[in-house]
Amino acid sequence: MILHIPHSSHRIPVSYQEYFVLSSKDLEYEQLRMVDAYTDELFSLNETEAVIFHHSRLLVDVERFSIDEYEPMSQVGMGVIYTRTSEGKRLKRDLSGAEKTELMALYDSHHKALTTAVKGELGSEGKAMIVDCHSFPSRPLPCDSCQHTPRPDFCLGSDDFHTPPELVAALKARILDFGYSVGVNEPYAGTLVSSDYYRSDSNVQSVMIEVNRALYMDESTGVKLSGFGDVKAHISELLRIIDNYVEGKNKALIPEQGDFFDSA
Repeated sequence: MILHIPHSSHRIPVSYQEYFVLSSKDLEYEQLRMVDAYTDELFSLNETEAVIFHHSRLLVDVERFSIDEYEPMSQVGMGVIYTRTSEGKRLKRDLSGAEKTELMALYDSHHKALTTAVKGELGSEGKAMIVDCHSFPSRPLPCDSCQHTPRPDFCLGSDDFHTPPELVAALKARILDFGYSVGVNEPYAGTLVSSDYYRSDSNVQSVMIEVNRALYMDESTGVKLSGFGDVKAHISELLRIIDNYVEGKNKALIPEQGDFFDSA
């Protein structure tokens, strides 16, 4: 199992800060809205490998398709290299070809690390499972395609080719058992798979888990809430379900209560 954590960082190196046209205050505000804060802490399990992007998604977004014509969010200025904020304001100055190439080198390096991790899993286990780890704001951002409210506490994202339906069902049931609400492919859909294997190798599996930030942080300040540890513990149990599934311990997906799945 590989934990993919693409959006946890606020880091924008000094050499790139002049790319942005926002004031320091406005840039900090946009980071608060867009960064999946603390997901590198919330999503961890024993010695499970994690592939973490250590730069802000406002610099370059490793979760996007690298070619804008394939990326729906590029229509609102939020393709692989954002040009607009979540509210549609101008984010960066016009970048030169060389500057874009330098940012894409960060993107490529991250995806190379993810592909290496997947190859390692395939080589040792014959299969690989990517858990795409995210959080989301409790209220839709203007850039979001799904504007439905209220939003669920958790969102599970799946891909018809790469995500086992029985795994999604088990995760959904356990989330409901915790007392949370959950959406499947809503408000966010899909899950990331390394491009080398996308829709071509069914031994590479993936599922996305997104957690509502209102459960664990003050969204206006970014400060952790007192229940942070409880949310982390619940996410760890979800990761153990996935790990057991990968290891073939499918009995771990079957709850003690006979009507557990019926509650979903």
